[in-house]
Amino acid sequence: MSGWRFSLKHAPALRVDLRGITPTSLTGKSLAEVERLLVGFGNAMLPLAEFFTVEADLAAGAEDTLGFDADLSRFDRVGWQMTGGRIRVEGSVGHYAGGCMSGGELIVNGDAGLLAACEMAGGVLTIQGDVGDFAASTLPGSMDGMRGGTLSVKGNAGARFGDRMRRGTALVFGNAGDFLASRMVAGTIGVGGSAGAHAGYGMRRGSVVFASPQALHMASKLSPTFVPAIAGADVLWQLLARDLARHCGPFNALASKRIERHLGDLAAGGKGELIFTEPLS
Repeated sequence: MSGWRFSLKHAPALRVDLRGITPTSLTGKSLAEVERLLVGFGNAMLPLAEFFTVEADLAAGAEDTLGFDADLSRFDRVGWQMTGGRIRVEGSVGHYAGGCMSGGELIVNGDAGLLAACEMAGGVLTIQGDVGDFAASTLPGSMDGMRGGTLSVKGNAGARFGDRMRRGTALVFGNAGDFLASRMVAGTIGVGGSAGAHAGYGMRRGSVVFASPQALHMASKLSPTFVPAIAGADVLWQLLARDLARHCGPFNALASKRIERHLGDLAAGGKGELIFTEPLS
């Protein structure tokens, strides 16, 4: 069994919907069958070969792997409903990257558009660049956002990161936009930098960890519906810090830092926590 490599022939004039192009869906198919797979192009359906040169990848370890040697900024739903295998994109991707995925690994060596990892339930999504608004959140009209798995954004994130998030781990190594963790139900969010206005708006449960001491200035600007925690949480903090440390980067040394916790959003009856860190003196 081999993997597949896709080389872009030309940039499309309209957005292309790549749903259905996953390692699992291509298993057992011949080259001709893969080339004939239909993808959305505006209001039409065109074969995959209209956009990509398709080649079998016979290299060792390439089984169940799809490699896109292209910038897919105009291609949406890369890794949509992915259940296993591995997809690697050597460039940016469009909207809904990794949406509703429940297994496997998606690696994007560039930026991602809106709604990345929306309603993600499992697997690992790594974005080396920035991500747009509503990452790790909910699809329009749904009630639950990210439900499992791990999202790692090595750059910055837009607004509403983790909106209605229910489970899993979502990390931003840089800064996040406004309304971080809005209406969050549960799960863990880690931020390497700081966030915009209204962090934790409507938050019910879950943990948001700010790994950089530079984010401490946010504590004085939180909504009055967040209150400083009185009880200590040393044991829970050590467990959480060690779990986040495996992702390295700004989360590597959390266990050696002092924390300041704020609980809320009390306006929504919430019991979530915003955790700010600073080095031990």
